[in-house]
Amino acid sequence: MKLNQTAIPGLLIVEPKVFGDDRGFFFESFNRRSFAELTGRDVDFVQDNHSHSVQNVLRGMHYQIRHPQAKLVRVVQGAVLDVAVDIRKSSPTFGRHVAVELSAENKLMIWIPEGFAHGFRVLSETAEVLYKTTDYWYPEHERCIRWDDPALAIDWKLQAAPMVSGKDAQGKSMNAAEFFA
Repeated sequence: MKLNQTAIPGLLIVEPKVFGDDRGFFFESFNRRSFAELTGRDVDFVQDNHSHSVQNVLRGMHYQIRHPQAKLVRVVQGAVLDVAVDIRKSSPTFGRHVAVELSAENKLMIWIPEGFAHGFRVLSETAEVLYKTTDYWYPEHERCIRWDDPALAIDWKLQAAPMVSGKDAQGKSMNAAEFFA
């Protein structure tokens, strides 16, 4: 496993070591010991989530204000543009984001620490996204920032209006959102 730094410290692109031949491929999608050695964090994942979405679905920007979740995100079918926004008020990168294409083909993963809002847009006909979380989902603590907030200036690489849930369409602006200290 190789970790690649992003423009936001702590937000990492994880590149697994893939062993492939004419039969197919194999890789460890997570190894707790290796991850701890490389990041200095011994994480305990408590929940795995799996979503299936059609092209141009946009999910996000989600976070939990209490019981914050760190996430390890990967795509097992298709491709998405994955985005994480730093919403830690005390961070020098507060309000900045990183966007990366994750796909079944490139096998990249993104490590999103606590204190970030997260979302993705499906680039392929369909996509299946798996992500491990370090805390459980608590709907009463879930928050959503508008995916299209001009303050975020996220280039979602849209060709048409995305499909969003009612909850995501009602997300708060950055000016009205709750943040981490």
